Amino acid sequence: MTTGPAFPRRIAHFDLDSFFVAVETARNPALRGKPVLVGHPGGRGVVATASYEARKFGCHSAQPMVQALRLCPQAIVVPPDFEAYSAMSERFHAMLRELSPVVESVGIDEAYVDFTGVGDTPDAARALAERVRTRVREDLGVTVSACIAGSRTTAKVGSDRAKPDGLLEIPPGGDAAFLAPLPIRDLPLVGPKLGEALAAAQVRTIGDAAALDPRWLEQRFGRAGVMLAERARGIDPTPVEGGGRPHRSISREVTFGADVTDLAELRRVLARHAERVGADLRASGKRARTVTLKLRWHDFTTLTRSRTLERPVRATLVLVEAGETMLDEVLHNEGLRPVRLLGLGVTNLVEDVVQLGLDDANPARGVLRDERLDETLDSIRGRFGRGSVRRGLGPGERP
Repeated sequence: MTTGPAFPRRIAHFDLDSFFVAVETARNPALRGKPVLVGHPGGRGVVATASYEARKFGCHSAQPMVQALRLCPQAIVVPPDFEAYSAMSERFHAMLRELSPVVESVGIDEAYVDFTGVGDTPDAARALAERVRTRVREDLGVTVSACIAGSRTTAKVGSDRAKPDGLLEIPPGGDAAFLAPLPIRDLPLVGPKLGEALAAAQVRTIGDAAALDPRWLEQRFGRAGVMLAERARGIDPTPVEGGGRPHRSISREVTFGADVTDLAELRRVLARHAERVGADLRASGKRARTVTLKLRWHDFTTLTRSRTLERPVRATLVLVEAGETMLDEVLHNEGLRPVRLLGLGVTNLVEDVVQLGLDDANPARGVLRDERLDETLDSIRGRFGRGSVRRGLGPGERP
């Protein structure tokens, strides 16, 4: 029995540059080259993304907006438009899937692609990555940084090093040498606490960790130590999951820039969440048995309420009704206080199979009618953008 040649692993990580700012700049070229902060202004606002020009002043994501503006008073603050970001993200990931069958989306602005064995020349993977970058720039108006390496970990670290708008390729067998001089915190698995413990042990670079006895790392840090010993040496056998990782839950939530006490506004936000959650359910071929409401008051007290439905659903209106029922119950029992955060999620996901009821036999009523309408809206939004069409309200339907 003979086998084909063993190709070296070639894993690419693509990461859109300063994504939210990039989308805003593509829509408004006047922002190009200026310090921009995407986020809500005000005392409680947080920076979602800072442009590279703003980062030179010390601004960064997850920073209080007031602090960022103290560092860079001339920064332009742009409120986030998550529908626009989601639409751009969908186009980006669809573009990757057109060029490779093995794509794993791991965030709104990043994905892994397995290029192992592509092409007949040593530079085939790099040529394909450059093709991706060119298409993203020309078709989407934003830039993407990438790294091709022998493992997911090295590719992720390398794409950060390639920013902005760059491409790195680590030669086969060169992962450990590339990682060695980099700070230990560059490894994705090393968080603040582990970083502090490693610094106390004089481990400051990834190469320092690679030089340690793996048994000592395991004894000192347990499973994290085992993974650290492998990743520091450029060893990461984790495959790129071409079908994507299975959903265990789907949710949407928003933290308001200012506390909300308007019940109509809470209902509108809940309806938008239901639309997004329902669309994600339908896209993943799943139904949900349990719907969960998450609500946080102005004093950071957080409440969650869950409702398990009689049969698994994916229709937007059913999700809206379940969410509104739970919201009404909370407000009846707790009273309406200023709301800081509102979220809606689903769990207990099952395959897209449902037993029909008597109402479903009538095409003018029942859950199947709602689902057919949802599918039509999904198709239109897929072609023309998420904001291209909104559901109208019929008799008896709540806003």
